[in-house]
Amino acid sequence: MPKSSLLPRTRRAPGAAVSTPRVAWLIGPALVAGVAYLDPGNVASNMTAGAQYGYLLVWIVVLGNVMAWLIQYLSAKLGVVTGQSLPEILGQRIARRWARRAYWVQAELVAMATDLAEVIGGAVALNLLFGVPLIWGGVITGVVSLLLLMLQTRRGPRTFETVVIGLLAIITIGFTVGVFIAPPDPGGVIGGLVPRFEDTGSVLLAASILGATIMPHAIYAHSALARDRFAPRTGEALAHAGPAEAAPEPATGALAPSTPTPTPTRARGQAQTQAQARRAAPAGDLAELRGIGTARLLRATRWDVSIAMAIAGTVNLCILLLAAVNLSGVAGTDSLEGAYAALHAALGPIVATLFAVGLLASGLASTSVGAYAGAEIMHGLLHLRVPLLLRRLVTLIPALVVLGLGIDPTLALVLSQVVLSFGIPFALIPLVSVTARTEVLGAWRNHWVTTAAGVAASMFLIALNGVLLWLVIGGG
Repeated sequence: MPKSSLLPRTRRAPGAAVSTPRVAWLIGPALVAGVAYLDPGNVASNMTAGAQYGYLLVWIVVLGNVMAWLIQYLSAKLGVVTGQSLPEILGQRIARRWARRAYWVQAELVAMATDLAEVIGGAVALNLLFGVPLIWGGVITGVVSLLLLMLQTRRGPRTFETVVIGLLAIITIGFTVGVFIAPPDPGGVIGGLVPRFEDTGSVLLAASILGATIMPHAIYAHSALARDRFAPRTGEALAHAGPAEAAPEPATGALAPSTPTPTPTRARGQAQTQAQARRAAPAGDLAELRGIGTARLLRATRWDVSIAMAIAGTVNLCILLLAAVNLSGVAGTDSLEGAYAALHAALGPIVATLFAVGLLASGLASTSVGAYAGAEIMHGLLHLRVPLLLRRLVTLIPALVVLGLGIDPTLALVLSQVVLSFGIPFALIPLVSVTARTEVLGAWRNHWVTTAAGVAASMFLIALNGVLLWLVIGGG
């Protein structure tokens, strides 16, 4: 996709004084990727968990958010240091074509499961707010997501980030207001921090929550978002770059937050030049080309990820607590429609309407990020770029089929998150592996403690999925 960047557009003389970009201008990619942690699948999983088990699975939401911080930081670091996305790097490192295609198939299935949840969530929200039939709500959600993707293509990542962050603010307000009106029991919340399960259903919901929290497509997308946001601007910057730095010491540069709107032809040329520059330049050269040091970008990235995960974790916890307080034991709250009706009866029309608005914003924002991730997966692993409209139509079909067949939307949402949970190791294990390698990240490779934490997270998720299979298939 055509990209904007942080590079100054004018050449500066060696040794000239420059200004240092403020950290605030470097924040954004994690907030966009973080929308994936607030998609309709999260809403359905957390609402169902709170309604059926009260505070029991609070610990799963907290644990998932902690693991998500580490995972998203590693993904962003990979994009910042290498100037490439995780799918691009895997596409280069998986030598056998059949293995690369097999990996793409599972990644594509995960992306389609993601899109299924997000389109269904948007359709349900439109139905709750305006009475739009679910099938047409799905079409509208898909069309709006396509428009948002076209905005990213034509105006660059900064404009796309601004729109998505605006939707994130709406999501946050919509899903948290109810907790302040009907606050949870502090003792119940503290008790929910004790790790435990109650039955097969609680394990299923735990896997669903983790699948909705640590989303594979967010791992793929975040590295691409960081790559695009901090990409060298043009071949002119590459031509004027100095010799490669011996070590990744911070460089300085000027920030150009506003850029002219590129034409499609010019944007494609810039994208090709940027890709060539990224492949040709090691981390030290990228710092020079960007006009800002890698160390400073990584510090900003840690802030970016911390803010995004704090927002996502708080909102997800509020959704579960809202359901635990107001929906526990209430008949008919095992669906989003039932939850909306129960909130309307318990807390009034304002809270219920804000909940539906938050659900709509969640569907619109997250399906755009999901489609972006899907396009990056195909490009990185198969070296193909499918026209945006065609890809959007293909990935929209499963969601429209589910809606057209009259399958329970909430059940489809929860099950889609379980599918995502099984896709996590296929994204997480390669991410931890490549970020620990000196030949990939050089001096910025993972500390052994970071790698150990990543391995522990991977093992936990694999074990949980194994238990889930044993309980569900074995009838436990």
